[in-house]
Amino acid sequence: MEYVTLSNGVKMPKNGYGVYQIAKEDCERCVIDAIKVGYRLIDTAQSYFNEEEVGNAIQKAIKEGLVKRKELFITSKVWIDNYGYENCKNSVLESMKKLKVDYLDLMLLHQPFSDYYGAYKALEDLYEEGKIRAIGVSNFYPDRLTDLCLFERRIIPHVNQVETNVFNSQYEAQENMEKYNVQIEAWAPFAEGRNNMFSNEVLTNIGKKYNKSVAQVILRWLTQRNVVALSKSTLVERMEENFNIFDFELSKEDMDKIKELDTKTSLFFSHYDPNMVAWFDDIVTARRTNHDHKKDKKNW
Repeated sequence: MEYVTLSNGVKMPKNGYGVYQIAKEDCERCVIDAIKVGYRLIDTAQSYFNEEEVGNAIQKAIKEGLVKRKELFITSKVWIDNYGYENCKNSVLESMKKLKVDYLDLMLLHQPFSDYYGAYKALEDLYEEGKIRAIGVSNFYPDRLTDLCLFERRIIPHVNQVETNVFNSQYEAQENMEKYNVQIEAWAPFAEGRNNMFSNEVLTNIGKKYNKSVAQVILRWLTQRNVVALSKSTLVERMEENFNIFDFELSKEDMDKIKELDTKTSLFFSHYDPNMVAWFDDIVTARRTNHDHKKDKKNW
């Protein structure tokens, strides 16, 4: 495993396992499998509604001697409806309770909307109290990140997690982050297979050259750019494939070929689109309602 060193000296694994859209009934098993494969960065969020399952897996893995807590790098994210100072602080403590940990390695603000200033101040206080080892943001475009860095000078975000893949490479955004010493982290490095990513001729030809899969080429490309990457699979063999990316190195020529695939456009949505902002609220509200309904039904 390779690591990046955040601006506060904390070491963060370059290759992480994400649990977005993993069903609750599969989540515990998947996280344990990922830990067995070698993953140490586990990424979840309040809006994924599986923090408890991740926590169960972590405790089970520790109890069984698969890993020590200090070897893990556990990340979660605060959802928009928990923004504002008090709401954010209470929600982080609730996330820690669900994850069954007495500290988090990284806590991010999930979206750049609502009272993210108040929420970020709560993260700063929790960081200074030793509850969180590093703090940051997610989906903050360069203008929003710069706003936070320039006008929130107490603690510059350590990490910004953004969509980063071969079709939306984020070179300019990464350059802006590096200006403020913010570590870039990639969600959706495979873009859920959109644009026929796994059959792309450039990527498949590069893969053949190194005897590697397209997925491994993509993750290696990110690693060589010093981008922390989060991949997801429910299959152990795919987890192993995505984890084994440190035994080869892409040439500059191949790195440049991949760079030419960049369209500088999201394959998912724009945070500048007001309809998408409303969608974020609608989709999570619906999921939260469904989650609470199932929870209440379980307790009947």
